[in-house]
Amino acid sequence: MTVNHGGTLGKEYFISYLSLIMNSRGCSAEEAHDIAFHLFFKGNEDAFGQKTYQEFLTAYAIMNDNGG
Repeated sequence: MTVNHGGTLGKEYFISYLSLIMNSRGCSAEEAHDIAFHLFFKGNEDAFGQKTYQEFLTAYAIMNDNGG
């Protein structure tokens, strides 16, 4: 997925991103979280700003609560 550094990415974006990882790799939400953190954020929660990172965590919580 292409990312523009100009704005905050929302939880909907990350729900889609985590879903894509889970479906393509057949993994849990927890595993998708770890993969996304390393691939997308390059292991740095400030890579796209704290608001974007908080949206990522919110999306992960939703995915994890949904039995992912």
